[in-house]
Amino acid sequence: MSNTTVKAIIDLFEQWVPLHYAEPWDNVGLLVGDRTMQVDKLMITLDVTEEVVDEALKNNVNMIIAHHPLIFEGLKAINLTNFKGKIIQKLIKHDIAVYAAHTNLDIVSGGVNDLLAEKIGLENSKVLHPMIEEKLYKLVIYVPSSHTDVIVEELGESGAGFIGNYSHCTFRTNGTGTFKPLEGTNPYIGKAGFVERVAEDKIETLVKESQLHTIISKIESVHPYEEMAYDVFQLKNTGTSLGLGRIGTLNQSCTLDELLEIVKKAFHVNSVRFVGDRNTTITTVAILGGSGKSYINDAIKKGADCFITGDLSFHEAQDALAQGITLIDPGHHIEEVMKEGVKKYFEDKMAILPSPIQVITSELSTDPFQYS
Repeated sequence: MSNTTVKAIIDLFEQWVPLHYAEPWDNVGLLVGDRTMQVDKLMITLDVTEEVVDEALKNNVNMIIAHHPLIFEGLKAINLTNFKGKIIQKLIKHDIAVYAAHTNLDIVSGGVNDLLAEKIGLENSKVLHPMIEEKLYKLVIYVPSSHTDVIVEELGESGAGFIGNYSHCTFRTNGTGTFKPLEGTNPYIGKAGFVERVAEDKIETLVKESQLHTIISKIESVHPYEEMAYDVFQLKNTGTSLGLGRIGTLNQSCTLDELLEIVKKAFHVNSVRFVGDRNTTITTVAILGGSGKSYINDAIKKGADCFITGDLSFHEAQDALAQGITLIDPGHHIEEVMKEGVKKYFEDKMAILPSPIQVITSELSTDPFQYS
């Protein structure tokens, strides 16, 4: 049996997709289950339907990570005669935990909107609707010179010290550290009751707010001292801009008609709704997963020739046509790109978990619409 718990999986996942990135109205996090439950197999899905739960049971899954929250609005009762009550009962009865990452997975770097942009080949993509500017901190660690390289390597591998396209960025200063171990201590260097002088390095590096706690914990686990000395300073440097949607350029301009085919092929849909002249030349494209009708003006202001999003309505389509921007609506379900993206994240980070687990994606389509 695996030594990996629901908590270990959540802790790892939230290094990438923190809860505080979610919109205030959203309902993310552990929705069903116990953090102490052991997990051998994890399944990634867009939605948690009864059919998806049956799929999980068939595959001996212990935990599900979904994009759309199973429980969204407050429940006043769990009625086992309605569809949602049946789902919750089945999950609890079979010890399957459910975790949701919704708007936080939409906005995070490498999340749903980046995955969508990659699928259609957008280059130099930027955030369409900025919402958060991630804070940056300077982490300063004091370490005996004999262990400097170990600490620097661990910082880099943990995600600290990223500046642009450079990783493992640190600065070190050599000096002398002094300390006096008191009674009851077990010092790595020196003896209790005597002042010790040690050749130390001061290591400085940049850390994102979302990673700060995790990185400090990791460094403490490899630092030789009984009590690690460190400082944390909030910086005024501009951090990564996070938000909904992406806007970028196609590697080669094409007509709207050609882009329609690119979108259908990328997202495995047989048909899409669109607004505009099929012969219009498209170079700059904005894309936003889910329901993006509220962000058409963002796409227009940022110079998009075409905006790709789901759940567009009649009047938004009319207004967009009048303002000269083309639209493509491939449906809400294209957000299922998150299944492979989340699966890859866990496979890449598997060594961090207490013991390996199997990660699978749901093979079911939860799109309620059919087309004829």
